[in-house]
Amino acid sequence: MSALLESYAAGRWFRAADDGEPLLDAATGEEVGRISSRGLDVAAMVRYARETGGPALRALTFHERAALLKALAKHLLEGKEELYALSVRTGATARDTAIDVDGGIGTLFSYASKGVRELPNDTVFLDGGLERLGKGGTFVGQHLYTSRPGVAVQINAFNFPVWGMLEKLGPAFLAGLPSIVKPAGQTAYLAEAAVRQIIQSGILPEGSLQLLAGGAGGLLDELTVQDSVDFTGSAHTAGVLRRHPNVLDGGVLLGVEADSLNCSILGPDVRPEDPEFGLFVKGVVTEMTVKAGQKCTAIRRVLVPEALAGTVVEALSARLAKVTVGDPRNPEVRMGALASLGQRDEVRKAVETLRASAEIVAGDPGGGPVLDGDPERGAFMTPLLLRARPGATEPHDVEPFGPVATVLAYNGVEQAVALAARGRGSLVASVATHDPDVARSVVLGLAPWHGRVLVLDRDDAQESTGHGSPLPVLVHGGPGRAGGGEELGGIRGVLHHMQRTAVQASPDLLTAVTGRWTTGAARIDPGVHPFRKSLAELRIGDTISSARRTVSTADIDHFAEFTGDTFYAHTDPAAAARNPLFGGIVAHGYLVVSLAAGLFVDPAPGPVLANFGVDALRFLTPVKAGDAIAVTLTVKQITPRSGADYGEVRWDAVVTNQEDRPVATYDVLTLVAKTWPQNAR
Repeated sequence: MSALLESYAAGRWFRAADDGEPLLDAATGEEVGRISSRGLDVAAMVRYARETGGPALRALTFHERAALLKALAKHLLEGKEELYALSVRTGATARDTAIDVDGGIGTLFSYASKGVRELPNDTVFLDGGLERLGKGGTFVGQHLYTSRPGVAVQINAFNFPVWGMLEKLGPAFLAGLPSIVKPAGQTAYLAEAAVRQIIQSGILPEGSLQLLAGGAGGLLDELTVQDSVDFTGSAHTAGVLRRHPNVLDGGVLLGVEADSLNCSILGPDVRPEDPEFGLFVKGVVTEMTVKAGQKCTAIRRVLVPEALAGTVVEALSARLAKVTVGDPRNPEVRMGALASLGQRDEVRKAVETLRASAEIVAGDPGGGPVLDGDPERGAFMTPLLLRARPGATEPHDVEPFGPVATVLAYNGVEQAVALAARGRGSLVASVATHDPDVARSVVLGLAPWHGRVLVLDRDDAQESTGHGSPLPVLVHGGPGRAGGGEELGGIRGVLHHMQRTAVQASPDLLTAVTGRWTTGAARIDPGVHPFRKSLAELRIGDTISSARRTVSTADIDHFAEFTGDTFYAHTDPAAAARNPLFGGIVAHGYLVVSLAAGLFVDPAPGPVLANFGVDALRFLTPVKAGDAIAVTLTVKQITPRSGADYGEVRWDAVVTNQEDRPVATYDVLTLVAKTWPQNAR
């Protein structure tokens, strides 16, 4: 008897008292391990996450959490060969394994990078701009995100035991939520191996990750209003979860990624000799055979112009005939086994249902040649292509979660969009076209029904990641039948786990709450130019107010000649006088900004190392010759950079005229040494 998988619960590895259920190698039928969670205290797991993992995570800033994710990704990268060796037992080829293992690790790297670049070195994230709620400016509002004191439960599908876990872990961890991972039984041995590597590394705070290997009975009973569940799997199980009392009435957030009848459309502009035709055929075959079609994003419906339906079927059939099926240990094999014999049976049942309105035009539903594999003990299946008869309904209702796709003919873009919509919501659709009008019509028609749309043509093909590849920076999820959930999407995936709150307060108190200077809050005269202060010495609210400088006609003329910006409002008095906004010659906006920089800068070498940007620049009042401008510069936000001798400082800049009317507002971004001189400690 093989080893029993263990759960990692409440800080220790737990082994069930019974023998568990066998888990079989998808290609050979040999026993890989056994699984059971009998006797596991799920209530203790939830308490441990809330009381140990949650506080430890929330004590870290976004940047500190991001640094841990990066370290974890590097650690898993070093140990991925062990995961590769196990992945082959799930039926995965080397390419399939890379998508799962390397894809999951890459997602961690992506979120680590985004956490540093797009989130503050703080525990609070500000959403949108400041809202002025009173005429006097003493009452303001700001939306902000904070971490929930709960736990993120992830219930994953069998097809991506590593990626499915890590793509959910990264955003939740960055949001400050501890995770409890419940992998699908068939491939849980691979998820367990990955979690062992994570726990043994000691990188993550204790309690921030736990593993439940086996049944999850009673887990949802322990969840409350601050907790969430992200589920990937069948619509049936999703329905069971939705009806749980704690989801219905207890406030537990449920995100679902369920069935998805994704489609790919061959544009009506494409001819067989066009590059887009070959790209379309290649894309369909790829999605049918990668992971043996066991992808929630795989193409199930192939929509083609009626006049080209036969040509498309021939091209797809020819390409599918070259696909070798067998034991993925053999490098000649292009498609491995399905995850289990039970899974193969489910796909075959779905195919029989599809045959009510479609005929098989490529592949052998009873089997076919298998390279280095046992067709009886291994869950092998040849790719099957069907062609639907006119009016077919089954392809829009039945998802064969395997290497199966159905060709459907359409007449016109409008009908193609209507057929796609009959899937009642999908994760992804693609269209192969080189016609801008077709691209716009199809995308706008598909968008309400899909979470992602790929437009494929000769120009983007070389860099395209393909129809079926969810990316960390883009939303993964879909409406309707696809579950209505949403994952990834860059920082959107992090904020999904956090609570957005509108805070109303005075500018001073809002500054204290957010850690970011708020317009109307007190400005501090530090007694020394703020550019002379290191990052360690600077304080939110430190301010310099400059002397005034009169803008002359000579200044405007020189700037126009020097830069080549001879727009009439700066150079032609008669034309400028007719401009209803200006009524005469005005200074260039960038001249005003340049003069303002000269007013606030301290030129001597000091802790300010560089100016790396200007944000939210707005010109509010025209500046004319004879106007006297001044600038007020205030420290708005201080962000130390981990592992660097400097940090970022965001300054609020307001340029005013002699009437104290704002003429320009913007943020100045600088890099400032943490200490000065830099070798001082």
